[in-house]
Amino acid sequence: MNIEQFREYCLAKKGTSEDFPFDEFTLCLRVMGKIFALTGLDAAHFTVNLKCDPEMAVDLRERHPEIQPGWHMNKKHWNTVDFEGSLDHQTLCNLIDHSYEQVVKTLKKAEKETLKLL
Repeated sequence: MNIEQFREYCLAKKGTSEDFPFDEFTLCLRVMGKIFALTGLDAAHFTVNLKCDPEMAVDLRERHPEIQPGWHMNKKHWNTVDFEGSLDHQTLCNLIDHSYEQVVKTLKKAEKETLKLL
């Protein structure tokens, strides 16, 4: 999955938007205003920070060298995923979906209701 495919996949999800709140190179993908994915557009290597259930994060890191603790993030809840490694397209999509769902489940009831209507 290249960066454009990643971006399109994320933006196709309900309630998703993109912005550059930190600088002109760090793309943030949000659901209902909360970040679920970040990537650096100026990086030589395509990696993405994705939110993850803490227990699942440990398991994924043990099984896949392409998945490391989140760089510049809370390492308990975030992974940095190498999108240029050997992880297949479906696995990358599953990791994005999981990150999105991790954020959706923390939304307030009213935000969840709004999301359902989109």
